[in-house]
Amino acid sequence: MLDDLILAKRIKEGDIKAFESLFRRYYLSLCRYVAGITGDISIGEEVAEEIFYVLWRDRESISIFTSVRSYLYKAAKNGALLQCEHIAVKMRHCEKMQASGAGTDHITPQQQLEYKELQQLIERTLCKLPKRRSKIFILHRDEGKKYQEIAEMLSLSVKTVEAEMTKALRALRSEIEKYN
Repeated sequence: MLDDLILAKRIKEGDIKAFESLFRRYYLSLCRYVAGITGDISIGEEVAEEIFYVLWRDRESISIFTSVRSYLYKAAKNGALLQCEHIAVKMRHCEKMQASGAGTDHITPQQQLEYKELQQLIERTLCKLPKRRSKIFILHRDEGKKYQEIAEMLSLSVKTVEAEMTKALRALRSEIEKYN
């Protein structure tokens, strides 16, 4: 694994060939690992691609204290678990909608289309936000976490969580106003 550490050092210095070598070495196995957790190969590919994207984007500031392999697999496990949580939240939301009688049988095709467009707009906007702000928004709105819980989870102050939520909502309002 000394070879991996040398590659990591070269990647930190901006060596694209070293990055490509590490990518080729681990990409498929990370995809399979995540797919084994989530049951979906496309999620495996998405998580593995995100890991390597972040590795390259943040290469100068990332510190790998263990082995490169351990770092990548830990990131893959965390990404897979986040995806599983996201899927569970979506399923709970659908179940709530059906239980409350707000199922799609009462919604017109026009309303369905508008809802889908709005969801896509929200997702695009969240992708543009800084990672921490987006995570805080998702934890609060999709997972129903309270500000205090989020602050404890992310080791932040409650005031920071409130400020990040305010900024996220402001960005969403701005995008929605453009949409209308």
